[in-house]
Amino acid sequence: MRDWAVLEEVWEVILDRAEHPSAESYVSSVLTHRKGVDKSLEKVGEEAVEFILAAKNQVPERTVSEAADLLFHFLVALKASGTDVEDVLAELASRRK
Repeated sequence: MRDWAVLEEVWEVILDRAEHPSAESYVSSVLTHRKGVDKSLEKVGEEAVEFILAAKNQVPERTVSEAADLLFHFLVALKASGTDVEDVLAELASRRK
């Protein structure tokens, strides 16, 4: 099933956690970390490496899992950097020929 709406739902949760931080929320903990945006960027780097290794080693279930982790942490990093995902989507749309 290809349901791109799940990415929008995840983005909405990230926005909500940024607006209403909670001690129990992983997203809130990343967005309010003492390292600032660096914490979310570290997570993107970590997940990117794990995705690359899984894909290179041709481990399908790990590749899927790590891809999901990478997409999630990428969205959190966008929020942490003050970038709206709509701007990224608009950029991608502008590149279509």
